[in-house]
Amino acid sequence: MTTLNHYLSEKRSAVLAREARIDAGLAGPNALAARVSAEGRSGVRRIRIRDHQVISDSPPDFAGYNLGPSSPELQLGVLGSCVTHIFLIQAAHRQVPIDSLEVEVSGRIDPRGGRPGHEDIPFWPHDIGYVVHLDSPASDEEVQALFEAVEATCPILNLLKNPQQIHAELRHRRTDAAAHSQDAESLIA
Repeated sequence: MTTLNHYLSEKRSAVLAREARIDAGLAGPNALAARVSAEGRSGVRRIRIRDHQVISDSPPDFAGYNLGPSSPELQLGVLGSCVTHIFLIQAAHRQVPIDSLEVEVSGRIDPRGGRPGHEDIPFWPHDIGYVVHLDSPASDEEVQALFEAVEATCPILNLLKNPQQIHAELRHRRTDAAAHSQDAESLIA
């Protein structure tokens, strides 16, 4: 059976080296950035982060082509990815052996949310939860301490529990209306 324990030993070395850089004042805040564009005639959203790309799309009943997960689905995936990663970091740091790890994230989104007669239903993802499936020879106490450390230190979990103020800005560039008249006519037809 292949386990995560070999990886956890590598992870431990990286975690300890990173902590040493932080303690020595050699590491500070990291800027995070993503750029998202709506693509051509499909409206598919291309998410670019560093040298990576992810496609987000809607299901067909929302004028999508189902070429990728929707934004709410990606959010649940991001939460699961972060919880999983922090489990690995904390397990490596605490030297808790893990044979296998899987995080299931669930939530709900209701298309009626906020509409007349349904104002009390949120239009954003809600009822979010996760279940951790962990195979480990560690004691119940070690695993519980690991879980509590993850809950305390997972950045995305804590972002969702403690939302931040988001600053927004709109930069509008007017384009030539005549150039778009044919596109507008096709929308009306």
